[in-house]
Amino acid sequence: MTSKLNKIGVLTSGGDSPGMNAAVRAVVRSAEFHNIHCYGIYKGFEGLISDEIKKLNARSVKNIVNKGGTILKSARCLEFRTKEGRLKAKNNLDKYGINSLVVIGGNGSLLGGKIFEEEHGVKVVGIPGTIDNDLAGTRSTLGYDTALNTAVDAIDKIRDTAISHNRLFFIEVMGKGSGHIALNAGIGAGAEEVLIPEKNMGIDRLLKSLKHSEQSGKSSSIIVVSEGDKIGDNVFKFSSYIEKNFPHYETRVSILGHIQRGGSPSCFDRVLASRMGVFAVDCLLENKSKLMVGIIGDQIITVPIDDALKGGQDIDKDLVRVCDIISI
Repeated sequence: MTSKLNKIGVLTSGGDSPGMNAAVRAVVRSAEFHNIHCYGIYKGFEGLISDEIKKLNARSVKNIVNKGGTILKSARCLEFRTKEGRLKAKNNLDKYGINSLVVIGGNGSLLGGKIFEEEHGVKVVGIPGTIDNDLAGTRSTLGYDTALNTAVDAIDKIRDTAISHNRLFFIEVMGKGSGHIALNAGIGAGAEEVLIPEKNMGIDRLLKSLKHSEQSGKSSSIIVVSEGDKIGDNVFKFSSYIEKNFPHYETRVSILGHIQRGGSPSCFDRVLASRMGVFAVDCLLENKSKLMVGIIGDQIITVPIDDALKGGQDIDKDLVRVCDIISI
């Protein structure tokens, strides 16, 4: 594998996700393995503009594979959305002689990297870092597995109190417009119903399901709601509505929130991040860019960033069927 590549930058952008540090570590150490200088860019694209760029080596990233968050920090940068901001970023990279970037983040971060390459010729390879699992071309994004396990653990604990007090809990999980966390966590935690934006079950069906649960003798229930679901927009109002129409239930709402983005990454996410980081550097060495690294089956692959941004993965219809059957 030969290339004139001798300097690359790595940044994390957008919402943090478990596994970002492991990916940064893999990029830095892979670069050093190939005798390439690697520079960490702090605070995402904002750091490109404000010149927060620091040379890293293998020792700079020791003891971070197990850490949540990102040592490079992250930010959403409005200025980078302007041509003037992106020109400042290019001028700063030129000062260091950096012409290749590994961008770790979600769809907004990958879009920013793609535009940057098109305008200024900086070669960009993306690593999908988001708990939402909402990018096409990969079966799993960095942090999704960890967030899923965090959600299941939290729901298990909430079920204990739901059973103790005969309560109906609405538990909102993250996901934006994607129901992957809600569907998988709902099945894994044994929820009675799962509400996701990809499958609008409607209020009438939910009411019918609750009535059936009541008649079958259930004294407590767990309903997992994706934040992108229509009911998720008014989950507190809906909880009050249920309590008025089903006096059998005492309802509560629990929004898991940012707990899903933190914590030590799972083994799966650590290994995935390591594989993706090494593969991203390989792509740059082979002069390949404007790509996102992904995983299909057990194979690390690449897809054009344009394709990755066309829409998230379809919800597995078999999983939806499983959920419907085992939640009776």
